[in-house]
Amino acid sequence: MAGAAGPGVLLILWTLLAVAQPAAEPGDGDGGWRRGAAEVVTEEERCTVERRADLTYAEFVQRYAFLRPVVLQGLTDNSRFRALCSREKLLASFGNNVVRLSTANTYSYQKVDLPFQEYVEQLLRPQDPASLGNDTLYFFGDNNFTEWAPLFQLYSAPPFRLLGTTPAYSFGIAGAGSGVPFHWHGPGFSEVIYGRKRWFLYPPEKKPEFHPNKTTLAWLQDTYPSLAPSERPLECTIQAGEVLYFPDRWWHATLNLDTSVFISTFLG
Repeated sequence: MAGAAGPGVLLILWTLLAVAQPAAEPGDGDGGWRRGAAEVVTEEERCTVERRADLTYAEFVQRYAFLRPVVLQGLTDNSRFRALCSREKLLASFGNNVVRLSTANTYSYQKVDLPFQEYVEQLLRPQDPASLGNDTLYFFGDNNFTEWAPLFQLYSAPPFRLLGTTPAYSFGIAGAGSGVPFHWHGPGFSEVIYGRKRWFLYPPEKKPEFHPNKTTLAWLQDTYPSLAPSERPLECTIQAGEVLYFPDRWWHATLNLDTSVFISTFLG
C-alpha cells in the first residue's frame, strides 16, 4: 500500500480560465473531450489504494473482494472501445439519442431527459464550485441498453466475478470538478476511458461526514482539510485504462479531475 497520510499531502487547485483553449486535435489522447472554455485541475498525487498489475482471481477473492478496494492494471484491452468513445465518434453514433441525467447528489432523485448532443454541447462543462449537487446534472447510469448495445458489446469488463452476482454496466461522461458525493451500494468495478477520476472511500462501518446535497468538490474544499489523519479516507486517482474495484457497501465519493468518460460494472 502507498505511504502513510500526512497533513496537506493532497492539493487540488481549481482554476476556471476566462480564455478559451483551442479544441483538442484528434489523436491528442483525450478523445477531443477537453474543448472550449477550459478548466485546470491539478493534483499532488496521494494514493492509499494498492495498485496491482499481476493479480490472480484467487488472490483477488482472498485479499480484496470482501475486504478492501484495489486498482487493477492491464487486465483487459479496451483500446477499440476507447476509440469509439471519442467525442466525435459518440456524437456521430448517439448524438440524437435521448439520455437520462441525474442530479449529482447522494440520492440522485431528480431525472432530466434530453438529447445526448445537447448534453455534450450545452451542459458538459466544469463544475461551478458554488453549485449544489442537486443543481448539477450528471450523465451516468440510466443508460438505454438497447440503444447503446453496439457500444457496450465492445467493452471488455474485468474478468473477476463474485459468486451469485450478475454484471450490469453504467456508462458516463462528466465535466472537470464534477462527481457524486458519498454514497454506497453493492460491489463493482469502475474504469476510466478518458480523463482522470479521484476516488475517496471509507469502509461500511465508518460513515463519513458529508452533506448529501453538496458536491464532492465542496467537501474537498470545506471538510477534507480539517480531517485528522485517522479520519481520512482511502483515496486514489484512477487514470485512463485503470480499473478501481470497490467492495460491497463501501462509502465512496468521486471527483472528475478532467472531463472524463468512464464505465462501471456493478455486481448485483
